[in-house]
Amino acid sequence: MSPNGEAGSFYLIDAPDWITVIPLITDKNGFDCFLMVEQYRHGSNQITLEFPAGMVDEGESALTAAKRELLEETGYAAAELMEIGVVSPNPAFMNNTIYTFIARDLDFIGEQNLDNDEFIHFHLIPCREVIAKMGTGRYSNGVMMMALAYYQRWVEINAFSSK
Repeated sequence: MSPNGEAGSFYLIDAPDWITVIPLITDKNGFDCFLMVEQYRHGSNQITLEFPAGMVDEGESALTAAKRELLEETGYAAAELMEIGVVSPNPAFMNNTIYTFIARDLDFIGEQNLDNDEFIHFHLIPCREVIAKMGTGRYSNGVMMMALAYYQRWVEINAFSSK
């Protein structure tokens, strides 16, 4: 039913909520890096580089899902996990929400805990490199571009607030 009361045909994907985690680490050379995951994506038939992400399980909070996905995909846990953005991925035909988190003060806990059909490798990649390449080649995931925009807004806001 439309807002003006007219009936019509609408297609709706009843999708679960998702989370994306942007893990920040300073490497041994002092460069700010993202902890990225490399994985095969069936929809694009490509191996991509992305931030850790996943679905929010039924009854689970977005924050709990973010902690779980970060640990499962990378073996890292974050002392600080902060929500920096919430968006409807495609409100034209999807009814879900994506929550984006920044993860800081990371500790390597242990091995990844992947699903049987997941093949994920993680890499430390300098933030500048990811920002320069986002939207091209292996960095072509639209959800990751949105998360990076939230990250850049977060950096900008924090730069102004510290002056």
